[in-house]
Amino acid sequence: MRTHAYIGLGANLGDARQTLATAINTLRSSPQIFSLLEAPLYHSDPVDAQGPVFINTVVAIDTTLEPLALLELLQSIEQQHGRERPYQNAPRTLDLDLLLYGDLTINTPRLTVPHPRMHQRAFVLRPLQDLSPELQLTQGGLNALLVDCQDQKLERIK
Repeated sequence: MRTHAYIGLGANLGDARQTLATAINTLRSSPQIFSLLEAPLYHSDPVDAQGPVFINTVVAIDTTLEPLALLELLQSIEQQHGRERPYQNAPRTLDLDLLLYGDLTINTPRLTVPHPRMHQRAFVLRPLQDLSPELQLTQGGLNALLVDCQDQKLERIK
């Protein structure tokens, strides 16, 4: 059975734009991912993180991968791009977050879905809105949530 899922992508080290493009192509070519739609790219200042400006986007996929298998794929792609985790919220070559997986709620030590902080991040909400304007999160609609994030710098670049 196919499940509709959303994945957040971000990078702020190296050639971030190229890294995101390569990661998206890797997802697109993965055998158990059947469609992929990508939102525009955005520049954003780090939120609860350090380092240079991020480039962020969100992709929507249809997949037959179970949530943990999808997480493993995402972490494998991060590793292919040299992702290191020296400390929490460190700058990163690539960050892939499973934001939503169908309408499942998952809360394990390894995976929390819906992503617990996405409703507080303009760099997630705006690209989600680009893909699915009517999407409702537990905390509310995307327009209302974006109002709460209006102090976060976000600039569309593509």
